[in-house]
Amino acid sequence: MSGIIGKKIGMTSTFTEAGKNIACTVIEAGPCVVTQVKTNEKDGYSAVQLGFDEKKEKNTSAALKGHFSKSGTSPKKKLVEFLIDPAIISDKDIVEYKEGQNINVGIFNEGEWVDIVGTSKGKGFQGVVKRHGFHGVGGQTHGQHNRARTGGSIGAASYPARVFKGMKMAGRMGGNRVKAINLKVIKVLAEKNLLIVKGCVPGSKGSYLCVEKY
Repeated sequence: MSGIIGKKIGMTSTFTEAGKNIACTVIEAGPCVVTQVKTNEKDGYSAVQLGFDEKKEKNTSAALKGHFSKSGTSPKKKLVEFLIDPAIISDKDIVEYKEGQNINVGIFNEGEWVDIVGTSKGKGFQGVVKRHGFHGVGGQTHGQHNRARTGGSIGAASYPARVFKGMKMAGRMGGNRVKAINLKVIKVLAEKNLLIVKGCVPGSKGSYLCVEKY
């Protein structure tokens, strides 16, 4: 299996053998349930759909109830498809994944490298200083008492008489899909379904993550 669904627990730190303190992120990785197996012959592509985190049945639509009952599992909050490279695993080999099968953190080993996909924290509507790292217009001299954090000029005069697309201006910040690559697996706690990786990952505490083998 190339990946698993997880939930961000928070950050901590650990020490290396040399005594260096490094920041780490703790992720509750699984257990996930295989809710659907897609093959190239039937669906046009090969993938394994995983479900994670229990969901109340009263909050689940009838269509999803049927989908989960087909795989013999209870409703899940998060569903993610992990594509399978046909050059590595063929449709004949994909049958090793069965609907209702459990996938846990044991698919990872300490020392491996992973990519983690999540949704970054939403910051709301922000100005150019916080959003793009602008420095403002400098000191509050010559009457510029209220322009320290403004964006400055955004275009020319009569020509082109418009603002170019993509101009760095104030706007909504955060809440985007972000992929953190090349994160090292520091520790795997299989009995607690915990994965500890080096560095930070996108999202707030309790947000869902997709952990994929690099």
